Amino acid sequence: MIIVKKTGYLRFKNLKFKCALGKAGIKKKNKEGDNITPSGEFKIIKIYYREDRIRKFKTQIKKIKIKKNMGWCDDPNSPNYNRLIKIPNKYKYEKLYRKDNVYDLIMAINYNMKPIIKNKGSAIFIHVAGKNFKKTVGCIALKKDDLIFLASAVRKNQKIYIH
Repeated sequence: MIIVKKTGYLRFKNLKFKCALGKAGIKKKNKEGDNITPSGEFKIIKIYYREDRIRKFKTQIKKIKIKKNMGWCDDPNSPNYNRLIKIPNKYKYEKLYRKDNVYDLIMAINYNMKPIIKNKGSAIFIHVAGKNFKKTVGCIALKKDDLIFLASAVRKNQKIYIH
């Protein structure tokens, strides 16, 4: 079990990792763009990674190589809202293949997925932290080495509790 606390720490087994959270903290998420890290119980569903930046790692969770044409739709007007898409696209999206290293490794959680509710929030990931653990727009961010370790250690259908 993974536990993420408002104090800015993620716990896994007997380990504790510093993490960055959404600018508005952990709360019940209301809408797209509210900068809230959603509270609740979720599962890690897939791992996306940059093969050119992450050495090989083993994981029980399905892993997908990030390609230059991959994005995540965050436009509530799109029929593909809160899903992986090919880019460019006429709807708003986040590029997964970035110049910075924030999305070198992404653990996607199943927030707002079944069913997908338009404008409830999208692209809630555990990803690489920015400089000085800069606050996110709703994701959880870890030091790159900690994230690689976590991705290697978690099991299929790993639960994550955010509160």
